[in-house]
Amino acid sequence: MVTVPDPDHRPAIDTALVRRLVDTQFPHWAGLPLKLIDPAGSDHVIHRLGEELSVRLPRHTGAIGQAEKERYWLPRLAPRLPLAVPVPVTVGRPALGYPWPWAVTRWLDGEVATVGKLGDSSEAARELAEFLSALQSFAPDADADADADAGEGEGADGSAAGLAGLAGRDGSTRAAIAAVADVFDAPALTALWDAALSCPGHQGPPVWCHGDFHTGNLLTVDGRLGAVIDFGNFGPGDPAVDLMIAFTLMSAETRAVFRGALGVDDATWLRGRGWALTTGLSAYTAYAATSPRIAEQTSRQIRAALAG
Repeated sequence: MVTVPDPDHRPAIDTALVRRLVDTQFPHWAGLPLKLIDPAGSDHVIHRLGEELSVRLPRHTGAIGQAEKERYWLPRLAPRLPLAVPVPVTVGRPALGYPWPWAVTRWLDGEVATVGKLGDSSEAARELAEFLSALQSFAPDADADADADAGEGEGADGSAAGLAGLAGRDGSTRAAIAAVADVFDAPALTALWDAALSCPGHQGPPVWCHGDFHTGNLLTVDGRLGAVIDFGNFGPGDPAVDLMIAFTLMSAETRAVFRGALGVDDATWLRGRGWALTTGLSAYTAYAATSPRIAEQTSRQIRAALAG
């Protein structure tokens, strides 16, 4: 009998548990200090281990495949990308009441990117375009192709890097538009969503996508881009999904720089606006009532998607 993970299950994770997991499975690191990183992302509880490592435990079932996926793919990607990525060191086993695989990765210094620091930077816009160009041109070797199932994972919409496309989010997006009609221009949101759904789809085979390319997954060092993190949604798909960064980070002027550097056609750009709209609405309806910070960020994203 196959046991299906409870999608609402969230195991209790504290520093004492992480300490015991590390010490019992990797005793050569038992002497290293362990410090909780707070706030961390919504998918993982993160601790810094010593000076050079981080320990990441999934919070919920949607993130449980990320440790193995990143261990498989990121060492292949890292040498080909112009920004640093969190290369895994090892994967820990479920134990001590914690039910899922967990990861130890190289620590990356930096601060989370913000609109205030990078939104008007043409240099950052070009660097992000270069990163996506390199990612989209990534060609795994024959062994990686043969073993692709070892690294495949599912994105937030149930498909690798949004491979199912915008249509799979139609119902939830229209429901979200109705829910925010007292805050945003619902007819304008609906018109954009209809246009994104009806425009031509991606021509040609899927390309490699980050799948969750927004400001929270970019790190800066001394005010400049330094790293891209969180490849849980990495996979083949429509490159439009990664255009989300243009609407979460950039101003109208730097979006134009980014689009020109990446060479995005009209249909792909419109689908990218659709991705920014649907993900922004999803986060807004889920968190705006309890998080003013997320409300502000996603409101900006939604309005930027409308503006184009």
